[in-house]
Amino acid sequence: MRTRDEHKEAAIREKALVMVVKDGFDGLSMQKLAKAANVSPATIYIYFKDRDDLIIQLWLEEMKKMANATLVGFDPAMHFEEGLRIQWLNRAKFCMENPASMHFLEQMKFSPYHEMCMKKMDNTFIKAMGEFVHHAINRKEVVKLPVEVYWSIAFAPLYQLVKMHMSGRGLRGGSEKFVLDEKIMNQTLKLVLKALKP
Repeated sequence: MRTRDEHKEAAIREKALVMVVKDGFDGLSMQKLAKAANVSPATIYIYFKDRDDLIIQLWLEEMKKMANATLVGFDPAMHFEEGLRIQWLNRAKFCMENPASMHFLEQMKFSPYHEMCMKKMDNTFIKAMGEFVHHAINRKEVVKLPVEVYWSIAFAPLYQLVKMHMSGRGLRGGSEKFVLDEKIMNQTLKLVLKALKP
């Protein structure tokens, strides 16, 4: 049995992530991945059972990084406004520092892999998010909503602003660069909090 090499495994994961973001799931073949990672195709199978296992393991790793980054300085018992502000800052920072990871996680959300991935995910992050919202509902800080509606109001505005910031383009086009600064983030968060209050 061949031994595992952390550097080779990291190179495989990194190149696979880039390939999926750039060319989609259909653009990820083990042959092309082996060439990009400078390993033999057989080497990939030391670390992953098959292509699907590679994609799922990659999602689990990237999701864990995102979850850990989001939870920095966060406590589910926090008051809603403070907790949501910390999440916004942490999520925005993670996305801007890890654009490939952000795009990959977004692609996975609407792929056939999503359900399989969710079954294998450590539920610490989901549990913390659920506790946070339930505490806020019990304290009458937030209106009770279906989770999809809550997420769309609480986080979709942030992610849309982050995407525009990362592309450098707002909705007006032209040469004016869009920058997500503290003022815009606070203005948007204020509106989001207002929308979620009972």
